[in-house]
Amino acid sequence: MLSWALLFLILALISSALEMTVIAGTSLWIAKVLFLAFIVFLVIALVTGRRTTPL
Repeated sequence: MLSWALLFLILALISSALEMTVIAGTSLWIAKVLFLAFIVFLVIALVTGRRTTPL
């Protein structure tokens, strides 16, 4: 998921350099959403962790 966010961020940077504002804005929005989802899932995974029951 993080790789997709980075891909859309790079796409947004390239398209903004080429002055394609609609594509740049959309790509940046997608990158933000994916990065936020990655952070949320990371925090959930860190909080819950892998708990095993003691024998």
